[in-house]
Amino acid sequence: MTAEATRLAQHYDKKENWLKWGPYLSERQWGTVREDYSRDGNAWDYLSHDMARSKAYKWGEDGIAGISDDKQLLCLSLALWNGKDPILKERLFGLTNGEGNHGEDVKELYYYLDNVPTHSYQQYLYKYPQQPYPYNWLVEENGRRDKRHPEFELTDTGIFSDDKYFDVFSEYAKAGTDDICIRYTAYNRGSEPAPLHLIPQLVFRNTWSGQIMAQQPLITNTGDGVLLLQSEGLGTYRCYVDGAPQLLFTNNETNHQRLSGKQNHVPYVKDAFHECVVQQRTEAVSPVQEGSKAGIWYQFEVPAGGSVEVRLRLTNATLKKPFATFEQVFNDRKAEADAFYETKHAAAKSEDEKRMQRQAWAGMLWNKQFYAYNVNQWLHEDPDHTHCDNYKRNARNSEWKHFVAEDIISMPDKWEYPWFAAWDHAFHALAFATIDPDFAKDQLALLVKVRYMHPNGQLPAYEWDFSDVNPPVHAMAAYKVFKTDWAQKGKPDYVFLEKVFQKLLMNFTWWVNRKDSNGNNIFEGGFLGLDNIGIFNRSAPVPGGGYLEQADGTSWMAMYSLNLTQIAIELSLYNPVYKSMVIKFFEHFLHIAGAITHMGEESEGLWDDVDGFYYDVLRRPDGSWDRLRLRSIVGLIPMFATILFDTPTWEKLPDVKEEMDRFARRRPDLAALVSRWRDEKGDEQHLMSLLRGHRLKLLLRRMLDPNEFLSDYGIRSLSKIYHDKPFGYWLNGADYSVRYAPGESETNMFGGNSNWRGPIWFPLNFLLVDALYSLHDYYTADFRVEYPTGSGQYSSLAEIAASLSERLKKPFLEDANGSRPVFGGDPLYNRPHFKDYILFYEYFNGDNGKGHGASHQTGWTGLVAVMDPLCKIH
Repeated sequence: MTAEATRLAQHYDKKENWLKWGPYLSERQWGTVREDYSRDGNAWDYLSHDMARSKAYKWGEDGIAGISDDKQLLCLSLALWNGKDPILKERLFGLTNGEGNHGEDVKELYYYLDNVPTHSYQQYLYKYPQQPYPYNWLVEENGRRDKRHPEFELTDTGIFSDDKYFDVFSEYAKAGTDDICIRYTAYNRGSEPAPLHLIPQLVFRNTWSGQIMAQQPLITNTGDGVLLLQSEGLGTYRCYVDGAPQLLFTNNETNHQRLSGKQNHVPYVKDAFHECVVQQRTEAVSPVQEGSKAGIWYQFEVPAGGSVEVRLRLTNATLKKPFATFEQVFNDRKAEADAFYETKHAAAKSEDEKRMQRQAWAGMLWNKQFYAYNVNQWLHEDPDHTHCDNYKRNARNSEWKHFVAEDIISMPDKWEYPWFAAWDHAFHALAFATIDPDFAKDQLALLVKVRYMHPNGQLPAYEWDFSDVNPPVHAMAAYKVFKTDWAQKGKPDYVFLEKVFQKLLMNFTWWVNRKDSNGNNIFEGGFLGLDNIGIFNRSAPVPGGGYLEQADGTSWMAMYSLNLTQIAIELSLYNPVYKSMVIKFFEHFLHIAGAITHMGEESEGLWDDVDGFYYDVLRRPDGSWDRLRLRSIVGLIPMFATILFDTPTWEKLPDVKEEMDRFARRRPDLAALVSRWRDEKGDEQHLMSLLRGHRLKLLLRRMLDPNEFLSDYGIRSLSKIYHDKPFGYWLNGADYSVRYAPGESETNMFGGNSNWRGPIWFPLNFLLVDALYSLHDYYTADFRVEYPTGSGQYSSLAEIAASLSERLKKPFLEDANGSRPVFGGDPLYNRPHFKDYILFYEYFNGDNGKGHGASHQTGWTGLVAVMDPLCKIH
């Protein structure tokens, strides 16, 4: 067992709290719903980036390359100034949803380079220009562009072209659970000396404002390079400071005078360091060397091609020589991180792939965040006393008053999406399962807790609208995490599986009661996470009335039924009481299969025999209908409803088999729909699937056609050639149209950067690969299809799955020219100090693999690190 694995075991055995400190600081707290106390619910305008330096947050903190304790009481992050910028760089800058021509977007260059599950070693890189940061240019140029133009990025300004920038590395190495060595190293990549101000900041989150008798924490200068940090929640810590920097002190309190012209409650406020360093107003900081926020101000002239280093140590111990073992701690933790990941790289085929894998995992780990949000409190409070009582009674999420979060949660992107999303969350757990299965289990169990899950059984979708609907993938993730954990530890965690299963029974019932309006096992679903996939907004009522019968909504529920069947089978081997659940969910799956197949036999069905594809059906109020021939990834989702189990398992549950055989005799029409669950082949495998071989081959003909869905980089979300010309549909006096868009969005339907009209998305590609492996295990290598379509070459389903996995890695790996497709051919990223730093975007251009959307979406895109191993778990 490696040293890192030993630390993990100590933590989860509750012997040592190795996860007390980690990268739990948000990268954007401003512009979030939970910090919004406006009348109109416009979070972006209520608290902007410009206001953020002066406004004390209510629910969290943000910063650059930051860490905090697991309750985010004390935070440490890095502030920078190059002597030219108009503001102190304390937080990452980006455009709001209304400012960007493709929605919200961070306009910085930073990378998550390394991290381990206990955060005993962490490394982060921020590229800081030496020229004035082009805030106005970025806002103005993106404002001039429309959706037909690409986003205007920081790199497009040419600010890095002549190497006049600093590479600022932030590193953390733990000497103990409460003893952290901190090192900042800044390299001047330019050809001339350049000034640089490095200001590590320690701040206590404001948990005292508005609280009666709350004890304020305090940071004081005790002399000799030691800061004393005292708080009721954390106790006493010390920050040992190397060198002789200037120490700055203020309070984490709002500057009301700047924001609203009102009198400040205290003389020294949150933005004091900006005023002191940039505006040279030394009177802005406290002269008594104490406060709830402290800055450690280093000033350097960094030589051309040279570097400078800053060292700190944050600990709850009293140390006589805090830096005596400093370098040894770093050397040991880095070596242990290398050893840990060497045990995780089994599937990697090259050193470049290992590098990609490790940075993907680092991104997953850096995107952990402390997330606090008490909806009932938020709805009824008014911290600035600017509105009438109960002014938020009808605000967003008002039907979720039970919701209370105060947890470490995996975020999709700590700048662009610094809040959880239900279906993203399930895929995050899969990406974590290989390196920290206990954290993966904890995350899946979190969303079904009483204080998260709605009493009616609905899972909260995402912060901007908890009541929206994401695909039901929680059961799939729970089963795979359970099996991965079992494989790693050699014993099954039935308690985890049982805990999640019990709560998902409620969630399944919610789906049945809320999303099957006719009670015919055909589900509507609505948004279902697929922004812009339809011709009109599927979360809103159909224009002119009626409703959609969705191929994806129905297929997701078939998949959900099978996932719960799979879990119930597993639990039945542990506790016989779950046998009835096997029968319940299997029968429910059969009824859904029957509904889909029955619909397919009639002219108005979801399945189209001529096209060999599934389509949504629009039901009008007058009883008429129309099949919406939009050939999208929605029509491939029926493939997901596939599970496999073997004969030895079946033989352990003879009474279940007998009951299911009885059902088959009662309803032979339904039993005949499922692909060989009765094992007519006589081998060891049993398959439950919506697709029999004929329909599967017809779907694969479309999916594997390079002119339709198959890209060099994965499966597109819209058929390319079929929708190269707009697909039009006239409804209720309006013309709705969709066309293939390989990269960034061309529509505002779901806000700026949402786009499922062509690009490649990892979550659905993962499930397609997973389904192919399952189907192969039943059909074997004898079942071969043309791949690619039109090539005359035939492959097994497993060979196709493996090939798709390789295509999905291609955006991140060096090609024959030494470039990474994810960067879209920009020559900047071929330069020595750029080429090995990888970004994991939200989605990818269906034609060239370029990354789009959130640039640090090492949430579900982190699946690239585990694609093949996890997809083979059935």
